[in-house]
Amino acid sequence: MERIIDSLPNRERILIEAGTPLVKKFGVGIISKIRELRKDAFIIADLKTLDVGRIEVKIAADETADAVAISGLGTLESIQKAIQEASKQGIYSILDMMNVDNFVEKLKSLEYKPDILLLHRNVDLETYKAEKGEKLEDVTEWGNISQVKKILGENKLVAVAGGITPDKVDQALASGANIIVVGRYIIGSRDVRRAADDFLKYLPQDPDTMRLVLEEDEPLELKSKKD
Repeated sequence: MERIIDSLPNRERILIEAGTPLVKKFGVGIISKIRELRKDAFIIADLKTLDVGRIEVKIAADETADAVAISGLGTLESIQKAIQEASKQGIYSILDMMNVDNFVEKLKSLEYKPDILLLHRNVDLETYKAEKGEKLEDVTEWGNISQVKKILGENKLVAVAGGITPDKVDQALASGANIIVVGRYIIGSRDVRRAADDFLKYLPQDPDTMRLVLEEDEPLELKSKKD
């Protein structure tokens, strides 16, 4: 983990996720360890919370997580409590729809929507098309992202995951995805930095690289009232 984080480019567009196996092995305290290694990073605690959502979300927030992943397999009550607690703690809620059969209907049933919805690869597009009555061209391997965004509401984001390689980034972004979740391609690479750059080249430059550098001692240009 330390080697991977040390090798990652220091870019604002890189979000670091503490995966579920990592959290299970070392505990949620691993988030604070990652914070020591990359102070300004956006860190996600992938807890896949199913129950006692408020408690787990608060634990993650106490360890300086910026976002926490909640399992879409949980009950509506548990999901709502976790989303509410994330808002209370000032961190992002991510609803992970892995293995949720009818994720669109479940999303519609939530009074409080998550900040980010995570969609995993849909392996049976023909079945999806038949059940939803949608045209195939509207459906990506992650589902109809445009439809999902309308249900989520304004300023909400969609993340996509599932064996994503650089050659799929254009498709994902064109379909409306805001976040690309990458696992094995980066963490399994001998050259982590190069693997990360393979994805970054498809994304816009960080806002930080576009800011003008201003010297504090630079004199003000003042005009007289006559001017």
